[in-house]
Amino acid sequence: MKEINKIEIARNPKEIKKVQNQFEVTEEVELLTFLLAKMPNKSRHNIKSYLRDKQVLVNNKAVTQFNHLLKPKQVVNIKDGKAPEEQKYKGLTIIFEDQHLIVIDKQEGTLSIATDKQKLHNAYSILSDHIKKEDPRNRIFVIHRLDRETSGLMMFAKSERVQKMMQESWNATIRERTYLAVTEGFVKDKEGVIESYLVENKALTVYSTNNPNLGKHAITHYETLKATENNSLLKVNLETGRKNQIRVHMKDIGYPIVGDEKYGAKTDSIGRLGLHAWVLSFIHPITNEEMFFETKIPKKFLWLF
Repeated sequence: MKEINKIEIARNPKEIKKVQNQFEVTEEVELLTFLLAKMPNKSRHNIKSYLRDKQVLVNNKAVTQFNHLLKPKQVVNIKDGKAPEEQKYKGLTIIFEDQHLIVIDKQEGTLSIATDKQKLHNAYSILSDHIKKEDPRNRIFVIHRLDRETSGLMMFAKSERVQKMMQESWNATIRERTYLAVTEGFVKDKEGVIESYLVENKALTVYSTNNPNLGKHAITHYETLKATENNSLLKVNLETGRKNQIRVHMKDIGYPIVGDEKYGAKTDSIGRLGLHAWVLSFIHPITNEEMFFETKIPKKFLWLF
């Protein structure tokens, strides 16, 4: 996986504890260079440990990248103690939060939003309750969704303005959306591209057509990471983000995702749908920082290999 600048922002500036050091920036300079000059009694190793532990705050935002570019008039603080742990709820973990966005790692089986049959305990309702703890007037807005049985990275907006900014600039803003898929069968091709137009029928099942007047254009790139006689582990990148896109395209090429009976799977060898949103990278709509998030590979995905 290519290295990308990773910017993480403290979930709540009120949680910042006693400040050991505070410095004002007077000229454009990289963060590590700045801190070495301001803290001559600290080694590069000491300072990188502060960065790793999210103890370095730039304008009250924790920064972990040593080459983060500082601007004049910014304030750099060194916080006493590590940043608070990720916040876990039943069904999801909040891995990033600032005043504009929340990024979560959703577990399989958790709905993205409520349905007619299940109003409570979905990612939307959990996060809505979470942000209302700070202010009952706070609201949460859906940016994109994952299927109930798909696990992995999702993001929500904290305002309708940010939601609109992300959705309207989706193709330009999203740098990478990578999934892991466990499929039935031995995928011979090392890599490939699947392209079609996707249509949803009255039974809410999506299918492919070659007619651009009927469906929405969908392009899926895949790479085979591991394969046995019975199963394959694929790295899948979306060029477009359509409903059930990966599931339909895997069926189209004859390798349905394990556990996906709706789209042709005959086996359920890992006890869940074999689809996980692994990597998400995008340009922050407000700060213009390049954000990068990567989750752990689900252990069940590795059982078959």
